Amino acid sequence: MSATAPASPRPDTPRPAPPRDRRRARSRSEAGKAGRETGVRRGFRDRFRRDRMLLLLCVPGILYFAVFFYLPLAGNVIAFQDYQTYLGFQQSPFVGWANFAALMEQPEFWSAVWNTLEISVVQLFLYFPAPIALALFLNSLLSTRVRRLMQTVVYLPHFLSWVVVVGMFQQVFGGAGTVTSLLNDNGIPVGNIMNNPDTFILLLTSQAVWKDAGWGAIIFLAAMASIDNSLYESAAMDGAGRLRRMWHITLPGIRPVMIMLLILRLGDILSVGFEQMLLQRDAVGAEAAEVLDTYVYFHGVVDGDWGMSTAAGLMKGVIGFVLIVLANKLAHRLGEQGVYR
Repeated sequence: MSATAPASPRPDTPRPAPPRDRRRARSRSEAGKAGRETGVRRGFRDRFRRDRMLLLLCVPGILYFAVFFYLPLAGNVIAFQDYQTYLGFQQSPFVGWANFAALMEQPEFWSAVWNTLEISVVQLFLYFPAPIALALFLNSLLSTRVRRLMQTVVYLPHFLSWVVVVGMFQQVFGGAGTVTSLLNDNGIPVGNIMNNPDTFILLLTSQAVWKDAGWGAIIFLAAMASIDNSLYESAAMDGAGRLRRMWHITLPGIRPVMIMLLILRLGDILSVGFEQMLLQRDAVGAEAAEVLDTYVYFHGVVDGDWGMSTAAGLMKGVIGFVLIVLANKLAHRLGEQGVYR
């Protein structure tokens, strides 16, 4: 009679570990977890030590924005106070929304708002496309030497102050200017263009285009440089001309940058250049050249009405912020990235 051997356990069946082995595994797991946490801390220290020079270079920029942009925001409390310079922030009485109510009742404020919006809209339609057109023209130049020379020439006016720019325009379009004298001598009486309130907005726009169009074209040139050249080659092989390539390749390629700058411009639509307006305000009169920035300056710094002028500046900032948010949401609906997500 043959005896049957007992069945051996299956090799894939896990065996329960003895208590001592479980304690060892738990200790190894805890040690590994502590090691990973230590590795994370050591990794952060290593990255900080590696990038400490780059972080140190960022400190001046952070301090600049903190001191000159973010800390002064606390001064907006003046808009809700009857601020007196000899009393300061703490002892000046709070008046709530009284400054805003008084601001709404001033005809000078609404005249400044209307002038600001009118100038901003004209510059939005005439000045904003100027850097784009200039960048397209520079990008179409075949000679690299000519392109670099043209870029250098159109960049230079950006580094001139508004005092120099207004003085140069006065020598050209003033009462005894070159263009004015030439037109008057040929039977076209134009008078003093610099003192004409009817053409003041076009004069401001031409000054802004001459001064900053070349500088603004840098961003669009950089965007055009990122477009794949194979797209132009394929379009040229299919028979597309220069205008076709520009319309179907170049403009769609720089459209995200255009929308982003347009959003930023809408947020800054109530700022039309304080120095430029202040230098020419007396020549054309306050009715044509009074904008929100000059209104805040003359009513706050000159007249000493700090509360009302701060209320006007705070309203301008809030309106600009709302315009940026709305324009950014509109860009998202159109499928663009916008300024932020």
